[in-house]
Amino acid sequence: MALTLFTEHDIYLFKEGSHCRLYDKLGAHTTKHEDKEGVCFAVWVPNAEHVFVIGDFNNWNTTTHPLRIRWDDSGIWERFIPGIKKGMLYKYHIQAKQDDYHVDKSDPYGFAWEISPLTSTQVWELSYVWHDAEWMRLRQKKNNLNAPISIYEVHPGSWRRVHG
Repeated sequence: MALTLFTEHDIYLFKEGSHCRLYDKLGAHTTKHEDKEGVCFAVWVPNAEHVFVIGDFNNWNTTTHPLRIRWDDSGIWERFIPGIKKGMLYKYHIQAKQDDYHVDKSDPYGFAWEISPLTSTQVWELSYVWHDAEWMRLRQKKNNLNAPISIYEVHPGSWRRVHG
């Protein structure tokens, strides 16, 4: 049986345009399937004829790892690929239905990318465990219109270049 991260309810919300956590479904997610570690890929490409995952794990070969389009007319292509690990680079190779057009695209739902001018997506997971339960419990009392606030702006690309 093919692995999918989508439930029928997810697809209903997706088609309705009200799915608020698509980042949990689309993109590349490390997981285990049939005792094999790997990545479940999913991307929305409604007008594609074919979609492949290319990357450093397959020497950027545009034919070895095809995704399968879902049967529910959602336009979502997906597939579990064993052996891919956190940190590996990838893109989607998309072949359009018309004009023999094909293009390599980074993942719009990726969590990490190469540093510019390179454009590949990096398999990554957001697995930080928050330890702020006490603050969350008390914030209602402290974070109101009469209390002072601090606002910080961080540009993650700059931080990664200096600290990564």
